[in-house]
Amino acid sequence: MKVNVVGGGLAGCEAAWQIAKRGVGARLIEMKPLRFSPAHSSESLCELVCSNSLKGNGLDNACGLLKEEMRRLGSLVIACADETRVPAGGALAVDREAFAARVTERIKAEPNIEVVSAVAEDIPEGITVIATGPLTEGGLNAAVTRLTGREGLHFYDAAAPVVTFESIDTEKTYFAARYGKGTADYVNCPMSREEYSAFWRELVAAERAPLHENVDKPNVFEGCMPVEIMAARGEDTLRFGPLKPKGLPDPKTGREPWAVLQLRRDNAAGTLYNLVGFQTNLKFGEQKRVFSMIPGLENAEFVRFGVMHRNTYIDAPGLLAPDYSLLAEPRVFIAGQLSGVEGYVESASSGLVAGINAARRALGEEPLIFPPTTMTGALAAYITEPERKNFQPMNANFGIIEWGHSKIKNKKERYEHISANALKNLASCTKMN
Repeated sequence: MKVNVVGGGLAGCEAAWQIAKRGVGARLIEMKPLRFSPAHSSESLCELVCSNSLKGNGLDNACGLLKEEMRRLGSLVIACADETRVPAGGALAVDREAFAARVTERIKAEPNIEVVSAVAEDIPEGITVIATGPLTEGGLNAAVTRLTGREGLHFYDAAAPVVTFESIDTEKTYFAARYGKGTADYVNCPMSREEYSAFWRELVAAERAPLHENVDKPNVFEGCMPVEIMAARGEDTLRFGPLKPKGLPDPKTGREPWAVLQLRRDNAAGTLYNLVGFQTNLKFGEQKRVFSMIPGLENAEFVRFGVMHRNTYIDAPGLLAPDYSLLAEPRVFIAGQLSGVEGYVESASSGLVAGINAARRALGEEPLIFPPTTMTGALAAYITEPERKNFQPMNANFGIIEWGHSKIKNKKERYEHISANALKNLASCTKMN
């Protein structure tokens, strides 16, 4: 018997890997290259849209803790990310193409995994992990809706533009660390008060691309807020967000600029750079016009413009168990952003847990529920808490993890203490299973 995994993104690949490594056959069903979603263009598995999608790597960072837990649980996604990382200070950034190629290679070389190119229009028979991502649609979306008995929820997600390094005016920019942390891996575009004000005025007035629905105020996830929507909240909003100049003095003046745009390496060769925090839904021509007002980007070559798309997720509380199986149909697991977790690492984590438990179900074993004192368990507990109302997708954060009380006032030290406790609990949990 094989366990079906529908979807070849991070959650699906991680689930298939965990199933296979437990001696159970996995059938990974992926619609590419037969069909592509609006957010994807490569035939590879595990395609990313941003080099820094895996976020911070330290144990004073919630996503860093989640990644370390996944490393210790034998995660394929994190192993491949570590192998294809590019310099990004304290963040785990990767060469997107190399990362996807590495995952694809490992998946296709695993004898316990069969990769099938097909468009799933229904839920297959037998134990199945649904990991089709936030753009799930058509017959499969309808099948999930029938099982859950509820219409899917949604919010809008956005991606930032990418420019070539050679088109950046290095006379007007400088390299520095991300707010003084790590090494000087980021290109910084300093803006004077006058330059910033002119840019802000054009940004808030720029024409946006039409969305899939006729909505005036789309439900936008805060972690990927389009820069133009953020700017519309007030002239200084960006200066306390993605254009925050704190800790980034201009070496030419020795002073912090009025605002600073940072660009992060998007590939290992360093030929492409991503505009950090500049997710956008502006029309492509408007992106070129307005973003070229930023000092250093006057002649920037945009190899990818920002895009915005609708994401779908289920109303997980009351529908999912902490092992990511459906309460109404335990043979079916929901993983990835469709489950209500938000972010690539979080999606891979849900796939890891779903894969482990799908294999255990196939082997007739009891589910493995990770304790809420771990970030892996806390994330699952948060999205599956039955009493939760007005559910919104959740990133990994220290606010959801159970860790007791501590008098440690220093935030960095407190977070490191929570992480140490989480890793200790993870070891105890896995040792017992």
